[in-house]
Amino acid sequence: MSGAMLRPRSLMCRAHFACCVLASLAPRPRWRSLPYLPRRRIWLGVALVLCALALASCGDTLQDQPIGPSPLETVIVKSHFPVYWLGLRFHGMQITSVAIDPGEAVTIRYGDCVLGGQYTCVTPVSIVSSPDNSFIPGATAATRSLPLRGAIASVAQGGATLAIPTGGVVVSVYARSPSLARTAATGMAPVNKVGLPQTPLPAAAPDTGFDRIPLPSEVPPGVSVPRPRGE
Repeated sequence: MSGAMLRPRSLMCRAHFACCVLASLAPRPRWRSLPYLPRRRIWLGVALVLCALALASCGDTLQDQPIGPSPLETVIVKSHFPVYWLGLRFHGMQITSVAIDPGEAVTIRYGDCVLGGQYTCVTPVSIVSSPDNSFIPGATAATRSLPLRGAIASVAQGGATLAIPTGGVVVSVYARSPSLARTAATGMAPVNKVGLPQTPLPAAAPDTGFDRIPLPSEVPPGVSVPRPRGE
């Protein structure tokens, strides 16, 4: 499993397994009500049933399954702005999640959960591409900046989080360590536009006005809304 920490649910599963082992080794009870049945077989049978019920909830808790190509195809077709990624595999980690939020920002996650579980999962690396460049997440007057591939990144979490305005988007890199964040930011490239890793990034564009454009869910059918300039 990626990372040094196990999911809480994984710890529970290991505890269940330990209980199963102890149950199979514990002295068998004296069941006077069942004098004619092989008591040891009954005791072991009950222990195995309880183990099966306890472990059934574990499922595939130690790692997330790599996704298929469909979510990426959706991003390529629907996203009209550059969406950055690290390829199908990064540092031995495969893509485990692709999500598009209501504001059209795209999040691509790599690796297994190092914190959280099924509905709250923090992976070793996440890349978020947001078409709203009217603000930089986490940026304040006191935020440290870092020159990176010709762009200026805002640094947070001791360097484990980087927010990079480039072109008409803001790309946020969230990683479990500053070195991993820097490596990811150096190697990211658009999945749906022309671009190469480690090459200079497009200069940050002025405010595209994306935050003032209605979301697709807010536009009545048949009505065309002009897209922000630069997309």
